[in-house]
Amino acid sequence: MLKSKDLTKRFGSLVAVDGVTLEMEPGHVYAMLGPNGSGKTTWMKIAAGLMKPTSGTMTFMNEPVGVSSRAQVAYMSTEPYFYAWMTVKDVGQYYADFFRDFSMEKFESNLKTMELEKTMKTKSLSSGMAAKLKIAVTMARDARVYMLDEPFNGIDLLARDEIRACILREATDDKLLILSSHLVEEVEAIADWSVFIRKGKLVEMRDNEEMRQTDHVSVADRYREIYGHMEVQEA
Repeated sequence: MLKSKDLTKRFGSLVAVDGVTLEMEPGHVYAMLGPNGSGKTTWMKIAAGLMKPTSGTMTFMNEPVGVSSRAQVAYMSTEPYFYAWMTVKDVGQYYADFFRDFSMEKFESNLKTMELEKTMKTKSLSSGMAAKLKIAVTMARDARVYMLDEPFNGIDLLARDEIRACILREATDDKLLILSSHLVEEVEAIADWSVFIRKGKLVEMRDNEEMRQTDHVSVADRYREIYGHMEVQEA
């Protein structure tokens, strides 16, 4: 469904994504893992059609990412993007005006899961509540692909349970979910595939269950093996 081939993105002398080739299919939840600055966000923004690659290709359903794919991809960025004057209800209406696949019914259901009230002002929300609102409104779309960049940042333990429930409701056979995070244990509970990326390069892409069965390690253990070893080499 979503495929990058030799994908590279440069910002001046900085290579944010370096020749990444991978393919993701519906019916799976992928965790994009790596330390901050590893290239996860840049890859996702290119996949969402918000940024153009320097070289290589990104395709959705065998077509170049563009206007058509953007209508079928729900992307949640790490940056806050609500206007200060908005209430939670306004945020839902804002999305309803922009996205034809947005469901107000799903949004209201997600708000209940997240314990958010429609009358709340976005400017008065805590960082954790604002993060939950971003999840609630993004997952209220009926998209083919959901990409969530650092969905657990600033979220306390109990709220993470609410977020997992909201995400997993959309994990169906015809949808593709991608979660970018450096909080490995949190996404390991959701994802069935892991993409390990470091300094813009793809290290490996693994089926999590196969990794546990053949290597006898968890995703968190494999993360430590990959990045701990590389950090020693770089020191």
